[in-house]
Amino acid sequence: MADRLFADTTLAALYDSFCPRERRDDFDFYMPMVMAAGAVLDVGCGTGAMLHEARKAGHQGRLCGLDPAAGMIEQARKRSDIEWVLGDLTSRAWSAEFDLVVMTGHAFQVLIEDQDLRTSLAAIASALTPGGCFAFETRNPKVREWERWNPEHAAQVSDPDGRTVRMSRQVEVPFDGDVVSFSHTFSSPDWDQVEVSRSTLRFIQADLLAAFLADAGMEIQAQFGDWDRSPLSDASPEIITLARRAAGKA
Repeated sequence: MADRLFADTTLAALYDSFCPRERRDDFDFYMPMVMAAGAVLDVGCGTGAMLHEARKAGHQGRLCGLDPAAGMIEQARKRSDIEWVLGDLTSRAWSAEFDLVVMTGHAFQVLIEDQDLRTSLAAIASALTPGGCFAFETRNPKVREWERWNPEHAAQVSDPDGRTVRMSRQVEVPFDGDVVSFSHTFSSPDWDQVEVSRSTLRFIQADLLAAFLADAGMEIQAQFGDWDRSPLSDASPEIITLARRAAGKA
């Protein structure tokens, strides 16, 4: 669910309630790689939950979180022993500094335009040490998950003050073969008004994704269709990719 909708402080404080750790199979997948890497960049880090967990588990190396939402970074900065950067991949110029770059929570899908993808992947390749790994996932468009994004599948949580908050999604623009635009509506009996946030995500095909990675100087090491490391197929919910910075990449 990671896109740029949780930009303000109130909604950002709810993010981990809507995405609790016990339902984060992606964390279970990525955490062994994070713990094994000396330096990690988490792009679209949100509230910083994964890096918080890594530090708590004893990671002694460099951990850096990057997110464009001020509300998210405010939550992440509750731990001061991690580097936090407000911005996107154009905000800093890292050169061969990270053994692992991760994008979790489908953050990769906020890269809508081809040029956004090229610029971001080039920045990631530059940030990686030679042979470093870029690990991320994007929803498999062949499964058409957006068809389940409707008010019938709303989620409800309690905020830190015990108030009930409901979140529902509604697709606003039908899938055009590439992107889906939709809204998140947040409501609570204790709020004066509802909060609505609109987002657009790209659903990229696996073959096109491979071409973009190759253009950026990265080689796909492995791909999986789900968090249990099952093979990628047309019926897989995810396209989970581990890509390496090619040897000799400048």
